[in-house]
Amino acid sequence: MTVSITDNEYDLQDVFKRGSESQFKRALRRTLKTRSAQVGLALVLTFLFIGLFAPMLWPYDARTDLDLRSRLQPPSKEHPFGTDDLGRDVLMRVVHGARVSLRVGVMVVAISLSIGTMLGLVAGMVGGVLDSFIMRVMDVMLSFPYVLLAIALVAALGPGLRNAMIAIGIVYIPPYARLARSMALQIREEDFVLAARALGANQRRILFTHILPNGLSPLIVMATLSMGTAVLDAAALGFLGLGQQPPYPEWGKMLVDSMQFILSGSWWVMLFPGLAIMFTVLGFNLLGDGLRDALDPRLRL
Repeated sequence: MTVSITDNEYDLQDVFKRGSESQFKRALRRTLKTRSAQVGLALVLTFLFIGLFAPMLWPYDARTDLDLRSRLQPPSKEHPFGTDDLGRDVLMRVVHGARVSLRVGVMVVAISLSIGTMLGLVAGMVGGVLDSFIMRVMDVMLSFPYVLLAIALVAALGPGLRNAMIAIGIVYIPPYARLARSMALQIREEDFVLAARALGANQRRILFTHILPNGLSPLIVMATLSMGTAVLDAAALGFLGLGQQPPYPEWGKMLVDSMQFILSGSWWVMLFPGLAIMFTVLGFNLLGDGLRDALDPRLRL
């Protein structure tokens, strides 16, 4: 009797795919059952909707937005969030600042997730000198505070939104690398990986077909949590003048520009950008906690 290893392999892959899809659906249902995850998802979806559709629903040109006769007006029917020191509508700038924060969060997570995961998986699979070298580099990066290292990188690259995204993405590589390495060290000893190696599967196939798909859950949780942290760090760089440059709206830059008007009673200029940062970070953190509870089997009852 002749057995076709190729046919059996494809059947096993199909079963694994269906099992992964059903597991993802169950995890999604568990996530949506928790109140905190529901609140986080609502905040994140609101943030994404504003960031994606603001240019179409509320057109705005920051280069021509100037009305000194309306400067520092309190919230009113015409300006629900009031105006700043140049007469610009705070609501409009907060809404369009969400687009900047969304771009920062996506690009930072894309950079750190892709590079960090690949470095960690390679280190865990290959081992030896390469593993030691990669992890020592990650340890050196982790020895510096995230914000301080990001400031140093932006100072070297030059101020600007693109350089801020690159800098924040680089400083977030070590956590992903360490997490991916720990997953690779654990999963490579599982029976299905040993069986695939016995059937002649090479390292690359084992890495991308078996180890990476089975280690996505903690990476998804970390990526969700990192989105909120990236928004907060981007606001910190903008606060220091190293992020998005004027006249384009950015929440951190709006905060630093409004500090001088707090004592004069113009509280709205700082309040609403600060609330936007707080609710965005809170939404991603709540959603990340809900995903962690749903995807971690040790936390299931």
